[in-house]
Amino acid sequence: MKLTYTAAWVGLTAAAMVAATACGSDGAKTAAEKADKTVDRPVDKPVEKPAGNAATVMAALTRATDRTEELGSAEIRTTTELAATGGEPISMDGTYSWGDGAAMDVEMDTAAAQMSALQDDPTTRVVMVDGAYYYDVDPQPSGPIAGKEWMRVDVAAVTGEAGADNMAANADPTASLRYMTASTEVKDLGKETVLGKETTHYRGSVGAEHIEKSKLTEAEKRAAITALEASGGKLTCDIWVDGEDLPVRMSQTGAGMTVNMDFLKFGATEKITAPPAAQTGDLTEQVRQQRDAAIGQ
Repeated sequence: MKLTYTAAWVGLTAAAMVAATACGSDGAKTAAEKADKTVDRPVDKPVEKPAGNAATVMAALTRATDRTEELGSAEIRTTTELAATGGEPISMDGTYSWGDGAAMDVEMDTAAAQMSALQDDPTTRVVMVDGAYYYDVDPQPSGPIAGKEWMRVDVAAVTGEAGADNMAANADPTASLRYMTASTEVKDLGKETVLGKETTHYRGSVGAEHIEKSKLTEAEKRAAITALEASGGKLTCDIWVDGEDLPVRMSQTGAGMTVNMDFLKFGATEKITAPPAAQTGDLTEQVRQQRDAAIGQ
């Protein structure tokens, strides 16, 4: 197996996971432009409600944050586009869990994720749990994953220790919602039908000045500021919330990535666990060495 493949698809998966909680930067195509093409509504431009509605908007987002955090998991359908790969969409459908630490169990498009060298099936199962990625691959004839059904890579080997800590703090839908409640620039764009549900569309931005003055904990502030630094200093998100105070869709852009997330079902999902150790080969050290070599260039 050529290690050059390892950096390609591990990097893509890490980027997709980070992107799931990163919001827009001013220099990228906005998430709103992406979302306008997929929301089930007329193409009329949303009318922003008066600034005096800010308290009502903040109360709605706070309720959505509390409800989402309480439920702890969801079945989610995402599409990620990475500028570095020419914007080819990468779909990831499955379960995300945040009640007991960040975890996911998803199917992603094999070709778009550049994993065809290791998986013949059109989709590849990817599990992230307990600080590591697990990829369901075809058994290889030689190397660390010879005869194995799963390949393991520490998250920190892909993102670095600081990146892994930031991902742990941000890798759930409540992170973006919490950060948006710290903003003074969130607007109510009115009612829209999304996935067959009547929702209210909110759009907002948050910068370090909002985070510092917010009621977030110190740990949340540090994670938020790290996410801001990765997204050009300002986060911008579009969120559609239904009548049960739950997000139906979130659309986010930043650091050369655009992500749309549809929430299909909250709670009552199976616990995410790591594959059997006997069926797993570990490539953490190889990926770490390649990442360090790339940084040193």
